[in-house]
Amino acid sequence: MTTEKIIFNHKYIIGISFISALGGYLFGFDFAVISGALPFLRTQFMLDPWWEGFLTGSLALGCIVGCLAAGTIADRKGRRPGLLMAAIIFAMSSIGIAFSSSLTMFVIMRFIAGIGVGMASMLCPMYIAEVSPAKVRGRNVAINQLTVVIGILVTNLVNYFLADIGPDAWRWMFGLGVIPSFIFLIGVLWLPESPRWLMKAGHQSKAKAVLHKLGSESFVNSTFADIQQSLSGNNKQSYKAVFEKSVRPAVIVGVVLAVFQQLCGINVVFNYTSTIFESVGANLDRQLFETVAIGAVNLIFTLLAMWQVDKLGRKPLMLIGSLGLSVVYVVLAFLLQNQFPASLISTFVLIAIGLYATSLAPVTWVLISEIFPNKIRGTASSLAIVSLWGAYFILVFTFPILAAKLGTFGPFYLYAGICFLGFLFIKRKVKETKGQTLEELEQNLVRH
Repeated sequence: MTTEKIIFNHKYIIGISFISALGGYLFGFDFAVISGALPFLRTQFMLDPWWEGFLTGSLALGCIVGCLAAGTIADRKGRRPGLLMAAIIFAMSSIGIAFSSSLTMFVIMRFIAGIGVGMASMLCPMYIAEVSPAKVRGRNVAINQLTVVIGILVTNLVNYFLADIGPDAWRWMFGLGVIPSFIFLIGVLWLPESPRWLMKAGHQSKAKAVLHKLGSESFVNSTFADIQQSLSGNNKQSYKAVFEKSVRPAVIVGVVLAVFQQLCGINVVFNYTSTIFESVGANLDRQLFETVAIGAVNLIFTLLAMWQVDKLGRKPLMLIGSLGLSVVYVVLAFLLQNQFPASLISTFVLIAIGLYATSLAPVTWVLISEIFPNKIRGTASSLAIVSLWGAYFILVFTFPILAAKLGTFGPFYLYAGICFLGFLFIKRKVKETKGQTLEELEQNLVRH
C-alpha cells in the first residue's frame, strides 16, 4: 500500500455535489408548493378530504415510477443521463400544472412532476456519494438535503407573497418552478459521470480521468483498486440480485428506514400546515406564515445535521430524532385536541421539524446512498426509495381522511407510536457507517 499522502480536490468535489444537489432544490419545490396552494385548490376544484389526499399524494405515485425508471437508467446508461431527464421533466410539469384547466389535468401533471422528483430523489444522493471521499461523504450527501430544505423555504416564502394576488395565485406558485428547472438542466451538462458507474460499464480510462479530477495519484490508485475489487465476480443488475442472501440485511435496513422516514408523520406537517392551523382558528395569513417558519427552522437544523453527521455519526442522530419525535407528537396531539393557542402549537410543531431535520430527513438519505454494494447500488436504492414514496403516498392520502374522522389531533398519536417502533429498529439493526469508504462498508456487509 502506498504511503503517499492522499489529497482531495475539495473545491471541485463540493462544486459538483452542489450542482447535482440542485435536483434536491426542485424536489423541495414540488414537495412544498402544495402546502401554500391547497387553500386555493380546495376552492378551485371543490376538494373533499378524499380528493385532497389524492391530489397531494399523486406526486408520490409519480415518484414511484420515477424511482423505477431512474434505477434502470442509472445502472444501464449512467447517473448523468438520469439527472438530465429529471431536469426536463421538472420544467415540463411546472408549466403543465400552471395551465391546468381541470382537476384531472392537475393530477396528471402533478403525477408527471412526481416522476422527476422520484428520479432526483434517488440519483442526486447516489451521485454525490459516489464522487465523495469517505471522510466527508455524509456531509456532502447532506448537501442534497440542504438544497431540499432551501427549496422548501424559498417556495414557502414565494407562496406567502403570492397569496394576495387572487384566486389564480396557485398557478404562479407552480409555474415559477420552470426557473430552477432550467438552472439545474444547465448545471447537469457540466457534471462528469460517476467513476464507479464508468468502471462498472467497462470505461476504466474515463473512470481514472474523473478520479484524477477528484484527488491525487495515490487517491486514484487506491480508489480504482477498491472499486475494481468490489465489482469482480457476478455483475447482475436484476431485482432478483437485490434479494440475494449476502445483501439482504442491507436491503431490509434500507427499505425499513425509507418507509419509517415517511410514516414517522412529519410530512403531514409540511404538506398540511394550513389544515393543522386552521383547526385551531388561524386565518390564511397565519397559516402561510407558519409554512415560512417551518421552512426556516428546517434549514437551520439541516445545517446542524451537516455539521454533525460525520462527527457524531449516523446512528446517534437517528436514535435522538425518532425518540424525540415520539414524545413531541404526544404533546402536540394533546395541544390540538384541547384547542390551545396557535402560538403554543407552533412551538411544538417547530421542535418536531428541528428534530426531523437533524436526523431522519438527511441521515436516511445518507444511509441509503452508502449501505448498498456497488454492483446493486442503483437497483437497491430504487427499491428503497420506491418504498419511501409508497409510504409517503399512504401518509398524505390518509391524513385528511383520518383528520375528518378523528380530529386533526388523532393521527399524531398514531405517528408517536410509529416513531417509538422506529427507535427500537434503529437501535437493534442499524450499524454506524461514518468514516468508511463505500468499498469498506461492502466488505463489512459480506463478513456479517
